[in-house]
Amino acid sequence: MARLRSPEKRTAILSAAVHEIAEAGLGAPTAKIAKRAGIAEGTLFTYFTNKEALLNELYLDLKVEVYKRINANFPHKASLERRAWHLWSSFLDWAIESPEKRKVSVLLNFSDLITPETRARTATERGAVDATLSELEGREALRGFPAGFAAATMAAMQEAAMDFITRQPRQRKQLIERTFRLFWRAVR
Repeated sequence: MARLRSPEKRTAILSAAVHEIAEAGLGAPTAKIAKRAGIAEGTLFTYFTNKEALLNELYLDLKVEVYKRINANFPHKASLERRAWHLWSSFLDWAIESPEKRKVSVLLNFSDLITPETRARTATERGAVDATLSELEGREALRGFPAGFAAATMAAMQEAAMDFITRQPRQRKQLIERTFRLFWRAVR
């Protein structure tokens, strides 16, 4: 008879994968992930058929986490500026509070191991984010740019903000607000 999979062990494996991948990159060995999770390596493969399946589930888990954070109290009926501010500040708060998760999320975003099906599974969580970014792309300053340029601009400016916040953590609130104002001036 097959053993039931424990949600706690699955969570421990995903958490261990975040730590190991943050340290060693996507090449982190499954043996080290299993050891950090406190399980035998063979047990890891009862939860995930292979390392690629583990990485795809980790990608999904991290995306759902950040989108839940953004979607919490999302101001659906507010102005575009207010909605963009919510995206900006919610993501930065998550990224600053979870640097290992953010690092792993970035690595997974660029990985060819993440399947189109896994990427598509995040669509239900992205609704408000996609709608806001799409509306931003219709603004005068962004007309004529390729699709996705608003998101890329926001991500690049958030990356710069995180770099400076890391160096000056006591100015976190001020830097988040000032960098958003800079972003907003660029896209309005």
